[in-house]
Amino acid sequence: MTSAMRWLAAVFMLVTGVVGLAAQNSTDIAAKNIAAMEETLLAASDSIKEMTAVADTLPVMSARAKKHRTLTPGDSAVKKKEKRDWETWKPNPQRALWLAMVLPGAGQIYNRKYWKLPIFYGGMMGCLYAMNWNNMMYKDYSQAYLDIMDDDPTTESYNKFLHLGRKIDSSNEERYKTLFKSRKDKFRRWRDMSFFCLIGVYALSVIDAYVDAELSEFDISKDLSMKVAPAIIGGKSSRNTIDASSALGLQCSLNF
Repeated sequence: MTSAMRWLAAVFMLVTGVVGLAAQNSTDIAAKNIAAMEETLLAASDSIKEMTAVADTLPVMSARAKKHRTLTPGDSAVKKKEKRDWETWKPNPQRALWLAMVLPGAGQIYNRKYWKLPIFYGGMMGCLYAMNWNNMMYKDYSQAYLDIMDDDPTTESYNKFLHLGRKIDSSNEERYKTLFKSRKDKFRRWRDMSFFCLIGVYALSVIDAYVDAELSEFDISKDLSMKVAPAIIGGKSSRNTIDASSALGLQCSLNF
């Protein structure tokens, strides 16, 4: 019994020593892990301080940019296209000029003067209609004049210009020749005039687009007033007397 008790005591002491060593090793490992975590936190704190210092040196973001700043899933800032402020927008005269030259009316659209479009487009359409009508009448009277001037009896296109029951014979042939020739020349002149009017309307639209864009930055004060006051016209006058060569009149001053 005594030897058995000794063996049990020895085994208990051995187990107790092993458990104690294991506990000590676990404590040392935990202490090492805590120390490593503290070092990692210190390094992260230093990195955050460096990033904050760099951010302080960058330009301050404007309020409008902050308003339109969006974050992507990767936490990256994406700037949205800033919307145009139409209240403070001013047109570019050169761009308005080129747009009006390339496409009639595009300059007025660029300047946001839409009410001018019916004027210019109506003028152009009227000129085109007049040019087409006068050209058609010129061709008809020109053919009628050629037919009445030749000796071919089968060519009688001029009959459609005659009234019902009227015929061309030797008594009135010269009069109709003169009439057809004058009308042919008249419609040709009107056709050419319609073409030049079309060019004039086009040029006017280009000039209007450029001038309108140029004057968009011309500031005119709302304090527009005119003052009329008596004044001495001509001659040299002193403070109390008026020279004989001078005269009294009205002076008009305009403030704008």
